[in-house]
Amino acid sequence: MGVLGIGGLFFRAKDPEALADWYREHLGIGGGCIADGADGEADAWTWRVTGGPVVFAPFQADTDYFAADKAFMLNLRVSDLEGMLEQLNAAGIAIETREEWDSSGMGRFARIHDPEGNPIELWEPA
Repeated sequence: MGVLGIGGLFFRAKDPEALADWYREHLGIGGGCIADGADGEADAWTWRVTGGPVVFAPFQADTDYFAADKAFMLNLRVSDLEGMLEQLNAAGIAIETREEWDSSGMGRFARIHDPEGNPIELWEPA
């Protein structure tokens, strides 16, 4: 008997409906979305995902890994980082990449922010 995985992520937003729409449109996540290869049917509340690694890691309060004024950073696992970045760039979404974030053992990373300034890390595992 133990935890099977993350069941949800809940956070405050100034305009929850608009933010949910942004996540669905640009990242394909949120209620009603189904990841490629995921089982199940779409419904209004859940996002159907495929299994894989999940990192759960508290960071030091003074970390510079993400913005000091944010309590969290959302990390999303992707299968085609280059394709995702092309899509986001075409939508006018600012993207940050750094060679030092990438490693042959972990994979490749990029960062974006949602319209309310929440940091999002995109991770293509090695």
